[in-house]
Amino acid sequence: MKRLALVCMLASAVVGLHAETYVDNARVRSVDPQYESVSVPREECSSHWVNETRRTGEREYGGAVVGGLAGALLGNQVGRGHGREAATALGAVVGAFAGDRVANGDRWGQYEEVPREVTSCRTVSDVQTRVAGYRVNYEYRGQQFTTLMRENPGPNLQVRVSVDPVER
Repeated sequence: MKRLALVCMLASAVVGLHAETYVDNARVRSVDPQYESVSVPREECSSHWVNETRRTGEREYGGAVVGGLAGALLGNQVGRGHGREAATALGAVVGAFAGDRVANGDRWGQYEEVPREVTSCRTVSDVQTRVAGYRVNYEYRGQQFTTLMRENPGPNLQVRVSVDPVER
């Protein structure tokens, strides 16, 4: 308990010895802007035309359906038991191929060149120069000082002055 009281008394004595501070004005001698380069990304797009090969005509499915039914009916007439089922399935497949060929002929095998627009984009970085702050040279009571500031202070600059006694 006595130690705590002693520490409190020492802390209050140190606060009592605290230096006196006040604010005064200093004369600004020069202000130099400080620049930084910043990369600013932007998207740049361009489009161009390409030729694309496509099949012409539309496919008709009615011929395949009719051919498949006809082939199944003919295949059903052949064989007995499981052989008849296999013949029906084979007849349906062969009939569907034949009906499709009759209905569509060579129409599905023709091609033509069709132009198509293609757009491609990429990110490009532009470098911009910006003011990052100001190097301020100022004079206070005959002495020269330099500091960096975010804003231009103008002709005068407020400074905090601290007075501390020197112990011998």
